[in-house]
Amino acid sequence: MDRFEELRAFVGVVESGSFSAAAERLELAKSAVSRRVSDLERRLGVQLLSRTTRRLGLTDAGAAMHQHARRLLADLEEAEQSVSSEHSALSGRLKVTAPLTFGLRHMAPVVSAFCSANPRVQLELDLNDRQVDLVEEGFDLAVRIGTLADSSLIARRLNRIRMLTVASPAYLTIHGEPTHPLQLEQHAGLVYGLHAQSPWRYRDQDGRLFQPNVPRRYLSNNGENLCAMASAGLGVAVLPRFILHRALDAGALVAILGDYGLPEQALHLVYPPGRYLSRRARVFADDLLEAFSGDVPWEPDTASAR
Repeated sequence: MDRFEELRAFVGVVESGSFSAAAERLELAKSAVSRRVSDLERRLGVQLLSRTTRRLGLTDAGAAMHQHARRLLADLEEAEQSVSSEHSALSGRLKVTAPLTFGLRHMAPVVSAFCSANPRVQLELDLNDRQVDLVEEGFDLAVRIGTLADSSLIARRLNRIRMLTVASPAYLTIHGEPTHPLQLEQHAGLVYGLHAQSPWRYRDQDGRLFQPNVPRRYLSNNGENLCAMASAGLGVAVLPRFILHRALDAGALVAILGDYGLPEQALHLVYPPGRYLSRRARVFADDLLEAFSGDVPWEPDTASAR
């Protein structure tokens, strides 16, 4: 049995989550996938997968082998691509993850253009706000916003993400517009639930820090939902401009406390360390860099800036 075929079967099972899903992905019979994984375990003399009736997991040896196997397969593919014509059609599987609302609002044009230009690439886009493990879950690329917790990842900064404090005109008419961050303690806060314990932090032009204890009227783990609740007049929210720009342009929301700065976040493209990117991943990464570096649709130009 080809050792690379054993590795492909093993990686396929790990990243698909089951022998059946791996068989479908690899276009093999389930029995063939199972046999190749068993042959690999027998040849290595260790158990790589822990099999129960309810779940399929990795042993410690399996986790280490998965990282090595994935890197070997990627290097093999890179070697094959390096000697093929750069004009040959891209093909194969590309697995990408991105934040939910950012992906829904801004990635569709990039994804559709890439898929149209490369019909032989099977692109899997996972839109999710959780921090996925790129290596463990088999992702080639990730778009991430904010602080990069895993310093081992290779990162390319695409753009800044500005945060704004907003409320609806109707809410401000009833409750008044705060002119200082500490006045937010008298207002209803609409808070991003995944970071509910993190206070809103403001700095004035002299660098002084203000952290108001904002009453939490409503919590949600989705920025799109918070934008809708703020537009409906439920309270004050702090959200990225890439979510807010349509509501601001339509007048449904108004930016407040403009003299006090909020910490900016960053939009990054990241990929796992210790391996070359496949040519299809490099092309998609370049498409993302072109789309989200420099001018972006959610930031106003100088003439239209508020």
